[in-house]
Amino acid sequence: MVTLLLDSTQLEVVLSGAERAMSFRKGNVVIERSAITKVQLTDDAWTWLRGIPSPGTHLRGVVAMGTWRSAGGDDFAVIRRRRPSVVIDLEGHPEFQRLILTTRHGLALVQALRIEVDEEPADVAEIAAETGTTPVAPEKKPRKRKTPAPAPAV
Repeated sequence: MVTLLLDSTQLEVVLSGAERAMSFRKGNVVIERSAITKVQLTDDAWTWLRGIPSPGTHLRGVVAMGTWRSAGGDDFAVIRRRRPSVVIDLEGHPEFQRLILTTRHGLALVQALRIEVDEEPADVAEIAAETGTTPVAPEKKPRKRKTPAPAPAV
């Protein structure tokens, strides 16, 4: 899952090594805050894909990562299965017109973009949690597995 870092001037989409390899990208995606025109939350990011991966990785219904080229412009996608996602429309960005990202921190991103943040980049989930606008889910405790009972002797 991508990490979203936000400071007063830019949003940075931090990609893991596997995400970089699958999206054929050497670095992170950096977006100026002024280029963000709209942010939408969605449960099905697959409906937002347009065009063809070029370069990118696409396994239908499983993963879509990389640049998607279409007549409407270039999009950057990091989509995994059917998980909650965020669609970020851009204007004036030299590389992309839209970002489509699978993240469980979409609501935190929307809320963090509405408030003034520090000069230092911080994770959007932490920013929203500090302001008290996003409920923070308690950490799940690992469930204990039951040990199988020994088979009766025959």
